[in-house]
Amino acid sequence: MCLSMRPVVAFVVYVGIVHFVTHLDTFMNVREGVGCAFISPAPQTMLQQFLHDFGYFALFLGTFFEGETILVLAGFLAFRGYMDINLVVVVAFFGSYAGDQLWYFLGRKHGRKLLARKPRWQLMGDKALEHIRKHPDIWVLSFRFVYGLRTVMPVAIGLSGYPPARYLILNGIGAAIWAAALGAAAYHFGAVLEGMLGSVKKYELWVLGALLLLGLGLWLRRRFKNARIAREACAEAKARLAAEQATEQPPKTPVE
Repeated sequence: MCLSMRPVVAFVVYVGIVHFVTHLDTFMNVREGVGCAFISPAPQTMLQQFLHDFGYFALFLGTFFEGETILVLAGFLAFRGYMDINLVVVVAFFGSYAGDQLWYFLGRKHGRKLLARKPRWQLMGDKALEHIRKHPDIWVLSFRFVYGLRTVMPVAIGLSGYPPARYLILNGIGAAIWAAALGAAAYHFGAVLEGMLGSVKKYELWVLGALLLLGLGLWLRRRFKNARIAREACAEAKARLAAEQATEQPPKTPVE
């Protein structure tokens, strides 16, 4: 998970706490002469209520900032009947489209500053600029399908001077293809899973947990990779600085 996914995580945790508090009465059963007993409601009922209250808003935020993991989750949940697949695709489209438009315009105004914030972004941004200059339209349409480029590529596209009106149109086409393709793939993943395991209902929480763990694993992998690249860039900069200082020093004359 990159910097941009932190607000999504914070939001999900927040709405989870709010949902628990506002539905606390469903957790407690007060009986005369018995007292309070904790009763766990059906997980499916809790999940359905949570998604009804916050699901599409969370999907919009997730696709606005990053998108892949949360769209896969939403597509699977749509197969299970907790969300509507058509709404999932539409919300994912608008979230992705709006987010990438924002990164594009930030790239036009502050592209170099943004890429300089992280060594990995700087390296990827320089490579992205080379690709964009060769095949600009293809990259505008397809960058969402390349893992790890969701944030960097729109910034690089804006930095490259790509025409705003053209990006507005092609970015919309790319967002529509991405939302429909990934949402449908996740939806049919549920169908394939049901064909293999029978009724998915008793496994759905395990599947959701596995998808969340997969997202967490990808985030940790990216974090460690970013840290390694930052260390290598720092060591390289220090070595370059030391070499420059060594060449600038005047040669010592022998003392007679």
